[in-house]
Amino acid sequence: MGRRIRVQRRGRGTSTFRASTHKRVAAALYPRSFAPKDCVDDVFSGVVEDLVHDPGRGAPLAFVRFDSGECCHLVAAEGVAKGQRVSLGGKASVEVGNVLPLGKMPEGTLVCGLELKPGDGGKLAKSSGAYATVVGHTPQGAMIRLPSGRTRYVSDLCLATVGVVAGGGRTEKPFLKAGEVFHLMKAKGHKYPRTRGRAMVAAAHPYGSSKRSARKCTTTSHGAPPGQKVGLIAARGPGQKKKRAVR
Repeated sequence: MGRRIRVQRRGRGTSTFRASTHKRVAAALYPRSFAPKDCVDDVFSGVVEDLVHDPGRGAPLAFVRFDSGECCHLVAAEGVAKGQRVSLGGKASVEVGNVLPLGKMPEGTLVCGLELKPGDGGKLAKSSGAYATVVGHTPQGAMIRLPSGRTRYVSDLCLATVGVVAGGGRTEKPFLKAGEVFHLMKAKGHKYPRTRGRAMVAAAHPYGSSKRSARKCTTTSHGAPPGQKVGLIAARGPGQKKKRAVR
């Protein structure tokens, strides 16, 4: 029997593959104490007390304390400063850093930290430099253009932060040393460096050995065992599809 592959060793839960989640600050979510229906006809004010770095996250977090005593960490929008007053609710002004329901935002507004369902805390456009665009308002809900270019309908009660996520252009700076990538991947819980399966010997990986790697299919079913479940899992096609222009 050959060596256990990376997927098998990772499943054992040893410290080599364990993410250092104890160093992370908090989840970037809106306060759950504010009901979605209450946020439409009301406004809650707060202040940005601090801008903190969350290990493994490219965007900074803004620690907001509301006047009612509620505290939360939000993905900081570009332009938000320490000590700035922010508002949450349907009656808040459309300014950078404020949180409003999508139904109260005009068309063309750039938003981040977008909720998929009312009250889920924010799921979309949370990486550094990301933003979504409010395209229009329809009976089905607000039409949103996502960072990928895809458009979808979201409920008007979903909250979103006005502005673009801070830290844009972070990926344009090159990694000058391999050690910097190692520590970044360690904070994210990823294994680095990651050797290709085709570069291994046949005893170390199902795709190993140069004699059969070109003929071996890389698609695997959902029911494959751990030693075989590698590559394109339950893929509809054998490779990457051609990119299509989004109109």
